Amino acid sequence: MPVFDLADSEVRALNSALRALDADSNETAWTVEHPLGKHAIAAGLDRDLSVSVNGHVGYYCAGMNKHAEVTIHGNAGVGVAENMMSGFVHVTGDASQSAGASAHGGLLRIDGNASARCGISLKGADIVVQGSVGHMSAFMAQAGTLVVFGDAGEALGDSLYEAKLFVRGTVASCGADCIEKEMDEPNRTHLAAVLEKAGLAGTADPAEFRRYGSARELYHFKVDNLAAY
Repeated sequence: MPVFDLADSEVRALNSALRALDADSNETAWTVEHPLGKHAIAAGLDRDLSVSVNGHVGYYCAGMNKHAEVTIHGNAGVGVAENMMSGFVHVTGDASQSAGASAHGGLLRIDGNASARCGISLKGADIVVQGSVGHMSAFMAQAGTLVVFGDAGEALGDSLYEAKLFVRGTVASCGADCIEKEMDEPNRTHLAAVLEKAGLAGTADPAEFRRYGSARELYHFKVDNLAAY
């Protein structure tokens, strides 16, 4: 198992080493020590790798992830797993703003809280937050799932498209065109599947969550809705 110490090396060297691995390399499990809040750690990975980061990371950790499994044993700065295409990113602490921004696929699990705009412009990934999320989470989310065990801040799902939002706690307010919807059996089944994929099956009853989605009033311009655009 290769160990890379960022106290002695630069992030560019780490990312270059991870991306330069041959397809048949058996060095697929890496440990990163002393991340020291540096930015873009393990960004741009595009193969089956396991990267364990022991400490807090800065901006865009595991950004553009594809196939890899990245575990951050600490807190993450802005844009963790931004534009992720596939794979699994796990933050054992808290995440700053825009966690999972524009993520197309894969799963982001945050064991603590996430700040503002969690899942902004979500495009198909699943995000599971065991704590609470800040304001404007799932803003312009187009597809995918955001699951929040705790509370959601103001303007949840503002200008939402077809992403599914599940919140177990309270919602300070819904954003433009976001409304509460029926938590029916198909959606309970969907939520249970996401929780199982995140390794959290049995930690919460899907029936305890409330579902939010698009009212579909802003898909096309209507002069009566001018103030909402």
